[in-house]
Amino acid sequence: MTSFRSLIAAVLLAGLTSLPARAEEPTELPKQTPSAPPVAEKREHVSSHHGITLSDPYNWLRDRSYPTVDDAEVLAHLKAENAWFEARMASQKDKVETLFKEMRGRIKEADKSTPQKDGDWIYWVEYEQGAEYKKWRRRPVGSAADGSADQLILDETALAKGKKYFRLGALSVSQNGALLAYSTDTDGSERYTVRIKDLATGKLLRDTIPGTLSSLVWVAGDKGLVYSLANAQWRTDNAKLHWLGKPITQDVEFYHEPDEGFGVGASLSANEKWLIIGTSDHETSEVRMVPATDPLAKPLLVKARQKGLEYAIDERDGTLFVYANDTHENFRLATAPLASPSDWTTLIAGSDLFYMTGFALFRDFYVVEGRRHGLDQIEVRYYDVPAQVEPIRFPEASYVAGLSDNPEWAVTKLRLSYESMVSPATTYDYEVAARTFETLKVQEIPSGYDASLYVTERLEIPARDGTMIPVSLVSRKDRDTINKGPGGPLHLYGYGAYGIAMDPGFSTTRLSLVNRGFAYAIAHIRGGDDLGRAWYKGGKLKQRTNTFNDFVDVANGLIARGYTKAGRISASGGSAGGELMGAVVNSDPGLFGAVVAQVPFVDVLNTMLDASLPLTPGEWPEWGNPIEDKDAFDLIRSYSPYDNVRAQAYPPMLVTAGLNDPRVTYWEPAKWVARLRESKTDDNELLLKTEMGAGHGGKSGRFESLRETAEEYAFILWQMKE
Repeated sequence: MTSFRSLIAAVLLAGLTSLPARAEEPTELPKQTPSAPPVAEKREHVSSHHGITLSDPYNWLRDRSYPTVDDAEVLAHLKAENAWFEARMASQKDKVETLFKEMRGRIKEADKSTPQKDGDWIYWVEYEQGAEYKKWRRRPVGSAADGSADQLILDETALAKGKKYFRLGALSVSQNGALLAYSTDTDGSERYTVRIKDLATGKLLRDTIPGTLSSLVWVAGDKGLVYSLANAQWRTDNAKLHWLGKPITQDVEFYHEPDEGFGVGASLSANEKWLIIGTSDHETSEVRMVPATDPLAKPLLVKARQKGLEYAIDERDGTLFVYANDTHENFRLATAPLASPSDWTTLIAGSDLFYMTGFALFRDFYVVEGRRHGLDQIEVRYYDVPAQVEPIRFPEASYVAGLSDNPEWAVTKLRLSYESMVSPATTYDYEVAARTFETLKVQEIPSGYDASLYVTERLEIPARDGTMIPVSLVSRKDRDTINKGPGGPLHLYGYGAYGIAMDPGFSTTRLSLVNRGFAYAIAHIRGGDDLGRAWYKGGKLKQRTNTFNDFVDVANGLIARGYTKAGRISASGGSAGGELMGAVVNSDPGLFGAVVAQVPFVDVLNTMLDASLPLTPGEWPEWGNPIEDKDAFDLIRSYSPYDNVRAQAYPPMLVTAGLNDPRVTYWEPAKWVARLRESKTDDNELLLKTEMGAGHGGKSGRFESLRETAEEYAFILWQMKE
């Protein structure tokens, strides 16, 4: 269950934490408009692995004092690239502004979430007119909803004032409702500082905990706060207990993870009786439990780690519920007595047809979530009648649905979220006994939106090995009229990594392309878990190239079906999806008329060869360990985008980076662009924009981030001549 009292408010795809790193404050761009793109100097740098010598002439772009970035030559080169970006995009300023205004016009500026009861309080968040950041509010249960009893518990706008970057990390109200613990990041490095606020007085306590990226869990009658602090390599290898009012030097590390590839996290059981300490990498997990009232008690190990075994647990009335992949890769749900926690008995067997993605316990029933044929499923089940299954039905053929904010243990209603590529986000209360829906909120689009003008499709396109790849697509019904015939422009989006599915949800920004005649397609390629765990495994490790092939084959399949033409496809992807972009422009550059690679993971081989980098050891189960395994080295070398740039024509490309990005370090896109400039044989645009005060997620604030999207769309429209 998601509780307002213990909420991760803002994380990216995954993460650990670290001590702060600071980049030099950005200076003004050179006043003289550059007449040519910057050319990075080549400096000899070689390394040898498995008897093979690698040449990396742009290695110098990695600041040797990283995570501090203060090398004058490095900063000068990045600023020169930014100046070139500004110079080339100057002609598109009007288009950027038009797109930005469109996107902003689709956002209800004065808006708030659907209030939800949690204990003695009703909580919600809201935006004021024109505000970049949220305000978090509550009122006592039973009080009037006229604003007279409202209490402002956290004001992000005030916290962000005067800062170029601000992001809220975790937020957790104590169980007695008296205290608020929260964490903030002010430079994009994902290094958060925890503060604690007395909600009666509004004053901050002296307690301050720097260097976190974790949940914040109240324990021991609200006298203690559990968190994770990173080590020097930005890896969360511990669970620590802070006693309220005591200096952090007295905090107790009650769990330490010895494996450098594993990360640690903490949460409460649904009934809030147990503190659950989990540690895992990308393929193996291990869970311990201690009473929430006595967090320093001897932990109960549920089951010792076994390579490839992933599991998660919860507890009700002395029975453990275990979600595990031990008997089926699509997971089963099992039970076990607390006295023998590793003795698992199947409650719901794993299935080829139903991919179980999680479960949630409530006092009188439990909920199983999953996907069937790639579409979300929610099932209500009962403890005393195991055979009784109540699926929650949804009206559209393609959609995204799931449990939303359900903080309480004893409930008769479930809060659900729903959307599709044509249906705006909707919040429901589902009455479990009556099986009825109550619509609480439908996403408002102030500038107007008529769903009847659009159509969404779910296609299957064969990959080169015969595997059918799902594609979700949305377009205007009058698209051919807009484009004066078939075969118009199409935007293709993909990710394909870490078992992360790309949901066919609603997007207001996407409409700026669709309303100009684009079809917008999401390729559900292997590497994600859109169709189950086998789908994920089919795009990782030795099967990694399936991901890239699937994306190319989907593009060709859409051309063959008349949705577009070669060269009329724009494509985008970020992080691991940026790696995808790098791979497909190397292999099939002629397919694409414009490509946007956001914070792209393109220097894969060098990164996986460097165990000192924060994420590398934990990433080996995903990509392979090229240090120890020559086969892994050879495979990664064969597709790593930076290592496979060649002398050929490339499509127009916009590449983004964040100077403080701890996930994809800034030098990966910088080196890649430098090598592309050296090798490509065309005159197409190649632009690199580095946010000098932000990280993996780009700029903070709901409107500032829109401007980045407007720039990307303007680049696409410019290069596609739309």
